[in-house]
Amino acid sequence: MAEEELPRDRRWSVPLVLLAAGILALFWFWGHPTILAFGLVAVGLAAVFTLFYFGLSYSGSRSKLYGLKPVTSRMPAVTQPKGHVHFRTKLFWTIGVLLMYFLLTNIYIFGVDRATIIDLFASYRAILAGAQGTLMHLGIGPIVTGSIIMQLFTGAKIINLDLTNDEDKAVYQGTQKIMVIAMIFIEAIPQVFGYLSPSSSIVSTFGTVSAGNGLFLANTVIVAQLVFGSYLVFLMDEVVSKWGIGSGISLFIAAGVSQQIIQGTLNWVPENPSLAISASNPPSGTIPKSLWFFSHYTASQMASGGWEQVLLRQPNPMVALIGTAAIFFLVAWTESTRIELPLSHAEARGARGRYPLRLIYASNIPVILMSALLANVSMVTILLWTNPALIHFPVIGHQWWVGA
Repeated sequence: MAEEELPRDRRWSVPLVLLAAGILALFWFWGHPTILAFGLVAVGLAAVFTLFYFGLSYSGSRSKLYGLKPVTSRMPAVTQPKGHVHFRTKLFWTIGVLLMYFLLTNIYIFGVDRATIIDLFASYRAILAGAQGTLMHLGIGPIVTGSIIMQLFTGAKIINLDLTNDEDKAVYQGTQKIMVIAMIFIEAIPQVFGYLSPSSSIVSTFGTVSAGNGLFLANTVIVAQLVFGSYLVFLMDEVVSKWGIGSGISLFIAAGVSQQIIQGTLNWVPENPSLAISASNPPSGTIPKSLWFFSHYTASQMASGGWEQVLLRQPNPMVALIGTAAIFFLVAWTESTRIELPLSHAEARGARGRYPLRLIYASNIPVILMSALLANVSMVTILLWTNPALIHFPVIGHQWWVGA
């Protein structure tokens, strides 16, 4: 369906314009922003309400999401391969994207004061495949969250789309891209409210460029880098899904976990690099730490406390390495185990067969979905408890039952 053929009810423009104007007026009188901040918020609201207009004004017989076609049809996308993709090509793209992922996890966000970073997603890092304070700070969180919302709405029939139909499926995928981009902004903007603080030098630099807007411009630069890095992750996921091996999300999670395991096992740098290696500041990797104690402690010293240091002392004790290896082999064994059910045919006597069933059909998708959901809930509740503006939000602002 071409863009000019979409039937629209133009009357939706009036209430949406009035609502946007009301929000801007409230922001102006409540927040007392600078002209630059007010302008950027106005541009953002204009983009959001344009999307609402496209969706709500569509008056055709299909889903309202068809009204978003003027936007979804122009969004950048990775081209679908037209034929069979050779294995070497898949391997090339997978390795290339993986190297790009590791590069992004080592590029720190420009202008952030690293000493004051508070990682909202620290407990979810293994699942969200990100790296604190880098371009991969948000990881796959926006992608997973956007996908959750679309899948829930489609499954509950709130979105009337038939995913077996090619046109409906294209609309669904285009809308999912918009949802992911929206989640990128929703997760990126709160990071600058006390968790990714700009350094004083960049604030003063921007302050000389635009008086009174130094902090705002510094925060805007940080948010822009977060959005850029997250959108790159989204495109890399598309590249792997269409041109590589497996799923980009699974690849990033596996890469992040593998990196942590290798660093935790082989890292010879001590916990405090500014101090010399000693019993109170041993190498942080499991194997280098164990070798250091074995080479510097006598048998009596090992018996009186050395074994405890090697086996139980953080970081990366030997027990953690043994437990990780045991869980890995247990999961690999159970996942490859098959239960064979005997079969017989009622009309063919003597005919026998077996039907293999996998012992484990579950994947890590439920864990990923719940982790992404809890991460976003934690982000909102922490802001409602700590942010100077949001603590005054009616009913839920600074309430212990929401999150303290």
